Amino acid sequence: MRNIFEKLHSKLDQPQQVELQGRAQKFKIISRHPFAVPFITITCLVILTGGVYLIASQTNKLPPQHDAKIVIISHDHQQQTVPTKEATVGSLLKKLNIPLNQGDVVEPAASTPIKQDQFRVNIYRAVPVEIVDGTSRTYTFSASKTPRALAQQAGTSVFPEDNLTTVPTSDFLTSGSIGAQVIVDRATPVNVDLYGTPVVLRTHAKTVGGLIKEKHIKLIKDDRVSVPLTTPIAANQQVAFIRTGTKVETITETIATPIQTINDPSLAYGTSAVRQQGTDGQQIVTYQVQIVNNVEKSRTIIQKVVTKQAVTSVVVIGTSLSGIKGDMALAGISPSDYQYADYIISRESGWCPTKWQGEPGACPPYHGTPSAGLGYGLGQATPGSKMSAYGADWATNPVTQLKWASGYAKSRHGGWAGAYAYWLSHHNW
Repeated sequence: MRNIFEKLHSKLDQPQQVELQGRAQKFKIISRHPFAVPFITITCLVILTGGVYLIASQTNKLPPQHDAKIVIISHDHQQQTVPTKEATVGSLLKKLNIPLNQGDVVEPAASTPIKQDQFRVNIYRAVPVEIVDGTSRTYTFSASKTPRALAQQAGTSVFPEDNLTTVPTSDFLTSGSIGAQVIVDRATPVNVDLYGTPVVLRTHAKTVGGLIKEKHIKLIKDDRVSVPLTTPIAANQQVAFIRTGTKVETITETIATPIQTINDPSLAYGTSAVRQQGTDGQQIVTYQVQIVNNVEKSRTIIQKVVTKQAVTSVVVIGTSLSGIKGDMALAGISPSDYQYADYIISRESGWCPTKWQGEPGACPPYHGTPSAGLGYGLGQATPGSKMSAYGADWATNPVTQLKWASGYAKSRHGGWAGAYAYWLSHHNW
């Protein structure tokens, strides 16, 4: 440092040399001050921090802003919590480089929008599965939860009447499978003439008499079956049911897909996933028609025969309310008011944004809004439509409902603390 100062000093003229010597002497005096070193250190840190912030802002590496959502992702035997502004589950997984391989299942679906804090995503990794269909064996990877869904994912066509069961592999050396086995027990197709209506019935019965019992076919006096009831069932066998002396008519009706719902506390409220695709069934309804003078006077249902079983749709419904409670911050509620808001909302609706006033039980899926005389939503707004001033999505969005509730608490009670005090004495607000 001294050599540099001397070289610089030699290149200056006399007045400049005098001025430089004076500045150097002042710097030496100031540097001996007890506060000089801390002051210089703090100044350098401020400059350094500003530089880092500037670089971060230019490279999009700033910490997440307040409107980011917190998402909890369970995958590969770990739980990952991340803040994000991504719009959907799929875009978030892509950004985090979490791959979805063949057969993997993500719940809720990749297209599901991320609309709340503490949003939960579960990824189920595929495992090896063997589909045993008679003498045919198909190997695949799948994370599906039902044997029918496993077979469908493997590309094995199954009929509603076919029975499917999942069993663990008992002998690896014999079967060659290291994962679960799905056993397909095929129903036998029978060509049936049901009082003049041709139809294919699939059955597990061993005889024609067993088929009649399984399909609940009602035979009355003088009805005739084309083969003995003890006839063994064979594939594509022909069986006719004949009724004489009475005019009968048949029509085909659709059996709506049954829906089985499973509540899953590991998924956020308001999200869902389909674990098994369902299908409609069919049935033939047979009528006995009374004719007088060539005019139909009446018709009576004789029987209903299911010709195609309906397949149940299995839907998982998210029930975790942690994300909805976290929406208080997104609704602008102060942390100091969380306890008051939580107390009131818990008693008004149990933190259920789709509950009608007086509706018992757990939080139901969205099923419309009640009439003007009943409360609706988190804060039981009466009518619920008054929340529309805070957003068009008021019927299902908990953040919009909390914004209305916060405004209501302020306008009527001066704030959440006042609303809490009123609720304690009146049990409403």
